[in-house]
Amino acid sequence: MRDSFIKALTQLAAADPMVTLITGDLGFGVLTDFAKRFPNQFINAGVAEQHMTGLACGMALEGHKVYTYSIGNFTTLRCLEQIRNDVCYHNCDVTVVSVGGGFSYGQLGVSHFATEDLAILRTLPNMKVVAPSDPWETSILTHQMAELNGPKYLRLDKGKAGLPEDPNSVQFGKARTIREGKDITLIAIGAILSEALSAATTLELEGFDPRVVVFNTAKPLDQDTILKAARETKGIVIVEEHIKIGGLASAIAECCMTNEVHPKAFRSIGVEDSFPTIVGDQDYLRKVYKLDAKSILEAAREILKN
Repeated sequence: MRDSFIKALTQLAAADPMVTLITGDLGFGVLTDFAKRFPNQFINAGVAEQHMTGLACGMALEGHKVYTYSIGNFTTLRCLEQIRNDVCYHNCDVTVVSVGGGFSYGQLGVSHFATEDLAILRTLPNMKVVAPSDPWETSILTHQMAELNGPKYLRLDKGKAGLPEDPNSVQFGKARTIREGKDITLIAIGAILSEALSAATTLELEGFDPRVVVFNTAKPLDQDTILKAARETKGIVIVEEHIKIGGLASAIAECCMTNEVHPKAFRSIGVEDSFPTIVGDQDYLRKVYKLDAKSILEAAREILKN
């Protein structure tokens, strides 16, 4: 996803000299070509993410379209005050780019786990929260986001869902129904969609008819797709590589309750209310913290059995 984003951003920078990338001392191999081609549109702010975000806000107020870039928590939690008070309060055209959503940097421990970001960023006024599921979708969404003014958060994953390219199906803020079905709805955001797809395949072999939906934004939220699933299927299982509190599952629950459309059953697959203490690669941590296809299957079977 990271490489797809940089390729798309390079295209945008070539077409618009106001597109500017600021890195927090990260991604030199990945950003080398961009920096050489557009030296006046590239800044390394150093390991100073708060300064990077304040600088991005000031440049945006002068007409630049600014992208800040670093590892998950460093572009978000470390400089949350600057994102809130500078970028969002002034409704600046700054895109906060987070490399390594969820457990992407699983070997580096909790300081590099980005498992609270969707919840925190979606609470900020004016902020749009974006999480692609595949590299090709990342490229499309990067171009679509560039057409939108105001603060944006782009959460990039090291993994991918592995779906074939279908550019016409991707629309910012609109969920995609990957598989139609009437029995149960599996909803995912980000590359962990791969686990939901694996669970759906098993359910189909067991004689069930699962629906699979992927969201590319946690804010704005595609309420129509949520309410349709709540009305038409026997339950909803939400899958996210994120803490259960405040993320996509919470947003979907808020949507259903506000619209007085009650799912027949509701399950959240996510990180429990605790700090993960185990390290390992992304696939391993999904299994350890029960975010994998097996855990999704268990939740779905429980609903279907009842």
